[in-house]
Amino acid sequence: MLPDQEGRWSFLYLAWLVALVASLSALFIGEVMGQAPCSLCWQQRAFMFPLAILLAIASFRADTTVWRYALPLAALGAAIALFHSLLYAGLIPEGIQPCSQGPSCASAEMTVLGVLPLPYLSLAAFLAIVLALLASKSKAHS
Repeated sequence: MLPDQEGRWSFLYLAWLVALVASLSALFIGEVMGQAPCSLCWQQRAFMFPLAILLAIASFRADTTVWRYALPLAALGAAIALFHSLLYAGLIPEGIQPCSQGPSCASAEMTVLGVLPLPYLSLAAFLAIVLALLASKSKAHS
């Protein structure tokens, strides 16, 4: 592998690791800890889980062109996570909250160990993936 290809691959691999850890964490929180996801968490999972699979395949194939397909998924997931984070922070009025059934999107239960807010962690994961994909893209065109 050429040095330039290795640099692009490492950003791609980083994006996959973030997506994998985020996906496994979401499954652990829901299935092992028994914390039911709110509707916005489900929507974010709909973008994160495919990213974990897509980026795994691309990482093992060293396909640095995957950013074309993965970046829209990560950006849409980040947009939902941003909305969820703003809702959790109380910056969005209750009248437009999407949770009418199940757990509240803004409840105190949306934390890990009572400290780390899940919406913020999700946003951080999506943003890390976006940045890693952009870095792999810029390396590909430099």
